[in-house]
Amino acid sequence: MRTWLIHLRKEKRLTQQQVAQTAHIDRAYYAQIESGTRNPSMAVASQIANVLSINPSLFFSDVISEPFELALINSPIIVAHCDLELRYTWMFNPHPDFDINKVIGKRDDQLAESDGVTALMRLKKEVIESGKTIRKKISLPHSNGLLHYDVFGQPLYNEKKDIIGAATASTELLP
Repeated sequence: MRTWLIHLRKEKRLTQQQVAQTAHIDRAYYAQIESGTRNPSMAVASQIANVLSINPSLFFSDVISEPFELALINSPIIVAHCDLELRYTWMFNPHPDFDINKVIGKRDDQLAESDGVTALMRLKKEVIESGKTIRKKISLPHSNGLLHYDVFGQPLYNEKKDIIGAATASTELLP
């Protein structure tokens, strides 16, 4: 079951029929993709991703990220993408306080409020507006205390070389 896809569709107040129609696919096929009984082709994943403003790699994260996951799982590194409105479109290895199914499609300030959240959003916005990479130390409160991160942000581009968002890699620093 792709619960993240269901949450995202419902948050955007779309029906399965509306997503399927806009993505130019059959509603029953979309329902199977949402339930996890079928995997979309890369072309179909891209069409659905365009409708929902997400990264199409989310559909294949179990397959394409195996070497990446083996190297980074349980590491102090969080990798994420956001769109131009700073909504998460992809995330890997989030802090245990965050459920990946509820993070996709949300902005940081919809998930938590703190000076660190404001700083993180400011970094992403500056990356998108300037088109430059930025690195900054940011502290974020979590259930296990205040954690300090070395955050590296860089622009995300589409095939036409237009900036479509920002990618961040956040490494938890030792106290």
